[in-house]
Amino acid sequence: MTTEPLTVLVVGATGSIGRLVVTEAVDRGHEVRALVRDAVKGAQVLPEAAELVVGDVTRPDTLTGAVAGVDAIVLTLGSFGAAGSSPEAVDYGGVRAVLLALQGQRPHLTLMTSIGVTGRGSAYGHLLEWKRRSERLVRASGLPHTIVRPGWFDMNGPDDHRPAFRQGDRHRSGGPADGAIARSQIARVLVETLTVPAAAGRTFELVAERGDAPDDLAPLFAALDQDEPGALDAVHDEANMPLADEPQRVREDLEAVRP
Repeated sequence: MTTEPLTVLVVGATGSIGRLVVTEAVDRGHEVRALVRDAVKGAQVLPEAAELVVGDVTRPDTLTGAVAGVDAIVLTLGSFGAAGSSPEAVDYGGVRAVLLALQGQRPHLTLMTSIGVTGRGSAYGHLLEWKRRSERLVRASGLPHTIVRPGWFDMNGPDDHRPAFRQGDRHRSGGPADGAIARSQIARVLVETLTVPAAAGRTFELVAERGDAPDDLAPLFAALDQDEPGALDAVHDEANMPLADEPQRVREDLEAVRP
């Protein structure tokens, strides 16, 4: 495990998960930059120790300073419920914008998407499909990465504190029966991916089960299978989104982010 403090950029920092990630990273001694669209709002909800950097993931030209010199980036983007936004512009476009802004830098990227992301469907503006495409961008970039697919937020039982890592994304009922986990637990896992070497190259679904939270998550990461080098989808994912059927602009984006 890496113990030296990192310079960490949190994208989506004022969201319900992002603000917890900022606090968790600060508490662990990292130097944290929080990307915010509104500095006043950011100052109201984020710890003073975090450096606020104003930028907008829908405007790539505003991200150059935010990503400069960082060791790691945690992306907790979410368009659902946000006025005037869309999954394509935020959940997918935000990841694309950050990758292009790096211009050769190679930080570790931790991306939060969602359980059920490999299910096909048009709900909420094809939300899950755009999140899956954002995962593909990260893998295509060749950057060291971890992709976390949390279950339903804060719908876990009162005794469900033990994190469980799954692979294959086979739980697709579209409800809490697929798995749930507390937001605070998600934040802990996202931040730990930055310092546990075994987390690199892994994609997994994250839920909580009955029991106590362990002090050390490293064995859970080590037990996961790694994504295949060069593959667009995670290991064990269903191959149900053929690249040849993808929009031309999506295929062009994949080429644009490749090293």
